[in-house]
Amino acid sequence: MFTIDSIVLYVEDINRSKDFYADIFNCEPQVLSPTFVALEFAANVTITLKQSADLTPASSITGGGTELSMPVADKTTFDELYQSWCTKGVKFAQTPAELIFGFNFVALDPDSHRIRVFTK
Repeated sequence: MFTIDSIVLYVEDINRSKDFYADIFNCEPQVLSPTFVALEFAANVTITLKQSADLTPASSITGGGTELSMPVADKTTFDELYQSWCTKGVKFAQTPAELIFGFNFVALDPDSHRIRVFTK
C-alpha cells in the first residue's frame, strides 16, 4: 500500500498564501525553503505550497484547479467557521447553502483554489 506525503498547491506568491492558510486554519507553517511551505492543519493531512515560478520541471498549470474538501462536526461549527472567515476577509465562490448532501460553502484562496466546507 502507498501513502501520500502531502497535497501540493501551486501558488503565485508563497508568502501571501502561507499567511492566508496560517490565518484561516490557525496553524504554524513550516518554511522548508523560500519557495516551499508545509502546513499541517489536520490529522494526517499536510498541504504544501510551492511557488509556481520556481517549479522543477516548469509547469504551465496555474492556481484554481484544486478543491480541498473539509467536513466539520455540526451546523453550529459550520456557521461559526463561515462567520470567522468572513471577518478575516476570505472570498467565497459560494456562500452557505443547503444542497442534497448537506450544508456547504466554498471559500477561495489567493490563487482561487477552492476550499469546500460541509456538514450534514
